[in-house]
Amino acid sequence: MRVASLNLASGRGADGRCLTGPALGAAVAGVGADVVAVQEVDTGQSRSAGDDQPSLLAAGLGAVDWRSAATMHGEPRPDPLPSWTSLDPPVLRGPGDPATGPRYGVALFSRLPVRRWHVLGFEAGRGRLPVPVPAPGGGTRLAWFPDEPRVAVAAELGTLTVVATHLSFAPPTAVRQLRALRRWAAGLPGPVVVAGDLNLPGSLPAMVTGGRRLVDGRTFPAATPRAQLDHLIALGRLTGRDPAVLPLDVGDHRAVAATVGPG
Repeated sequence: MRVASLNLASGRGADGRCLTGPALGAAVAGVGADVVAVQEVDTGQSRSAGDDQPSLLAAGLGAVDWRSAATMHGEPRPDPLPSWTSLDPPVLRGPGDPATGPRYGVALFSRLPVRRWHVLGFEAGRGRLPVPVPAPGGGTRLAWFPDEPRVAVAAELGTLTVVATHLSFAPPTAVRQLRALRRWAAGLPGPVVVAGDLNLPGSLPAMVTGGRRLVDGRTFPAATPRAQLDHLIALGRLTGRDPAVLPLDVGDHRAVAATVGPG
């Protein structure tokens, strides 16, 4: 089974513009995986042309089943802070469910039948992230974005469980969330693969979880990667082969992929 992860960045391409419609699905098709975890996915957001990105991604990836998990409702435009509100608990949506927006979160797509879905929510951290935004008189200014709630979505497949997540940008909070995820994953049918933008570099996620790092390569920023923030971590008796770090035409991170099987 090939598993992959990608931070979609709301569908932004290299020029900073969001890919829309079928072009978005086509941009992710090259990841070539059976199960794909995607972070920073929009539904009904004006910045991404109001697209139903989960449905477009499902079509591009050839998914037979999927779930999106929205943690935020509203628009993230700074005025001076994002005008969005937390969704607690996270709102799960799958094939056939209406595309209610504007929302934002993560998603997990599978070309294989899914036996059961699970979800775990994490509280937002207290940190704030400085982000350059257009200034009223021209140029840019820094807007301090608050942390947001995070979520993990798990799909039980035939021989393993895949967990998709996107952890806090504040490392201490991300470590706490990853430890909580590890405890939660211990109750899922194993072995387990954790896939996502963990916002923790290099070997640290494997150290925190006691798992095995399946891909070793820099992923961020996409154009000239300097750090690995995107991971596939095996929890339990799993082997990985053919690891890859993939530049795609969408996202501000590079995708990671590996073929996993029983250890």
